[in-house]
Amino acid sequence: MNWCAINPTLSSSIVNFTHKFPERPMIGKGRRKMEVRVITMRDRSKNRKPLQRGRNLSIEAIQTIQALKRAHHHHPHSLDRVFASNFKRLLKLDMMAVLRELLRQNHCLLALKVFEDVRKEYWYKPQVSLYAEIISVLGSNGLYERVVLLYSELEMETGLEPDTEGFNALLENLMSFNMTRLAMECFYWMKSIGCEPDKSSFRILIKGLESKGEVGLSAIVRQETEKYYGKALEFLEEKEEVVGS
Repeated sequence: MNWCAINPTLSSSIVNFTHKFPERPMIGKGRRKMEVRVITMRDRSKNRKPLQRGRNLSIEAIQTIQALKRAHHHHPHSLDRVFASNFKRLLKLDMMAVLRELLRQNHCLLALKVFEDVRKEYWYKPQVSLYAEIISVLGSNGLYERVVLLYSELEMETGLEPDTEGFNALLENLMSFNMTRLAMECFYWMKSIGCEPDKSSFRILIKGLESKGEVGLSAIVRQETEKYYGKALEFLEEKEEVVGS
C-alpha cells in the first residue's frame, strides 16, 4: 500500500527528511540510504556531581572503591589483585581519598588494608592526625584490639612531626572509648618526642579522667598542668561554659 499517496503530510515529511540526510554511495555496487541514528549525549559535568556527592573523589578513586568492596565481600582471594591493578595505579591524593572514604563508610578492615599499602609508598609520612582518624572509626565500631595494635604501630613510626592538635584528637578518642591508661601513655609519649601539650590537652585528660572516676590519675595530670600554667586552672572549665551557653 502506498502510504504517501494516502497521507500527503507523511509524504512531505519523508521528502524533508531525505533532503537533510542525502544518500551515500556504497563501496560496492548499487546505492543505499545512510542509516541514521539519533544519539543523545549527556553532559558529563552533570553526571559527575552525583557520583562524588560533594566529596573530592575522582572517577578512578570511585571505581577503585567499588572494586575493593566487591572483592572484599565476594571474592576475598582476588583482593590482592585489585590492589595491584587498581589501587597501586592511583595518585597520592586519590589513594588518600579512597582511604578516607572507606573510613567514612565504616569499612574498617578494608580501610586498614588500604592504610598498610599507603604506608609502603615512597611519599608516605606518618601523621598523628591520620592515626587519630582511623582509631576513631575503629573504636566507634568496637574494634578495641585493633585500636591498641594501631596505636602501638604509631609509637614505632619514625619521623613524626610535633602535632599537638593531632595528639589532642587522639587523646579525645582514647578517652571516649574508656581507654584511660592508653590515653595516659599517649600523653607522656607525646611529651617524650618533643610535642608539648596545650590547654586543650590537659582539659581533655582531666575532664575525661574525672568523668570516669579516675581521681588519682586526674590529680597527677593536674600537677603536670600546674608546671605549665601555675595554680590558675580556670581554663579547665572553659569548654563546659561554651557548651552551656
